[in-house]
Amino acid sequence: MSERRSHTPRPPRKYPWLRSAAERGAGAGPRPGAGAGAGAGAAGGPRTEPGAAAVDGTPVADEQSVVDAAVYRGGRRVGTPDGLAATFRRLREEPGAIAWIGLHRPSEAELLSVAEEFDLHKLAIEDALEAHQRPKLERYGETLFVVLRAARYLDAVEEVDFGELHVFVGPDFVITVRHGAAPDLSAVRTRMESAPELLALGPEAVLYAILDAVVDGYAPVVSGVQNDIDEIETEVFRGDPAVSRRIYELSREMVEFQRATRPLVGMLRGLMAGFDKYGTDEELQRYLRDVADHVTHTSERVDGFRSALTDILAVNATLVTQQQNAEMRALAEAGFEQNEEVKKISAWAAILFAPTLVGTIYGMNFTHMPELHWVLGYPFALLLMAVVCVSLYLIFKRRDWL
Repeated sequence: MSERRSHTPRPPRKYPWLRSAAERGAGAGPRPGAGAGAGAGAAGGPRTEPGAAAVDGTPVADEQSVVDAAVYRGGRRVGTPDGLAATFRRLREEPGAIAWIGLHRPSEAELLSVAEEFDLHKLAIEDALEAHQRPKLERYGETLFVVLRAARYLDAVEEVDFGELHVFVGPDFVITVRHGAAPDLSAVRTRMESAPELLALGPEAVLYAILDAVVDGYAPVVSGVQNDIDEIETEVFRGDPAVSRRIYELSREMVEFQRATRPLVGMLRGLMAGFDKYGTDEELQRYLRDVADHVTHTSERVDGFRSALTDILAVNATLVTQQQNAEMRALAEAGFEQNEEVKKISAWAAILFAPTLVGTIYGMNFTHMPELHWVLGYPFALLLMAVVCVSLYLIFKRRDWL
């Protein structure tokens, strides 16, 4: 019998899907690290703790990613072990207790150590190692595996930063694997420890608190995005040339935001559908319904943001086209005016060229030239110049060149 089973049997849980290892049935056998190996340790024989060097070649966990690990009983912290192995050991020594282990970007060795202790499914471990998963909720026997996408708004750069959180919820444990800066689970732990009556409801209460923290973290993002959209609308009608890029980048962020929030609606509906089946506490039912309402509201806001950005992009394209048309029209008008000036200059040049041509011919001073010694030659030349100039003037005036 394992170290845990050597204590007084645990009181029956009110949540059937969170049964302890002792309640799984005689045929299930002890879980790795809490069965035969633990019994050997209790009898005084050698025992390899999870996370230590194993004789079968299991990688050694360096435990550098453990943010916090604690054991709770009755909603109160009864132990803060140093490292994973100590946490596993303390959990087995405390009947009716639960362990809450927080990991940040754990190594493969650390996750394998946790998986060995709590009998986690290998597919869930692979997802937790690889990250970049879409939000989902899966059940592997008695363990729930939840993937959440947290978000936070960075005011300095006006961007949305997304983090990924994996949560394993079992009969007597909650394991969080965080990839990214968000969410701040230390605040969730502090909140739960300040409400021991809520924490006493078990691991599912921790799960709902984490869900609530992730969803509440969307509110500042929604406010920041709304402010960005208001600024973008002002920039669009002001004609800022850089607004198109900003619209595009914010639209991409809203696509990611939509991928983070939309699956949560179905996940929470699935949890609520199991209220009766798993006998979920009424207080937790109200808690989850409130989280579901917030998720639905956030998802609708995100959908609205995407629609608004699409409309703004269309309006911006229309305004840019109108501006380009106005610039082209201005260029055409300037070209037309320039052409008119050229025509006027050309007309006057032609008018002035006619008398110059006549004067040039009569100024050649050849000995034998018609009308060279004619008394009326000079008046005739002047008259000829005047007739040509007036004729050209009338022709250009009729054609609107002058």
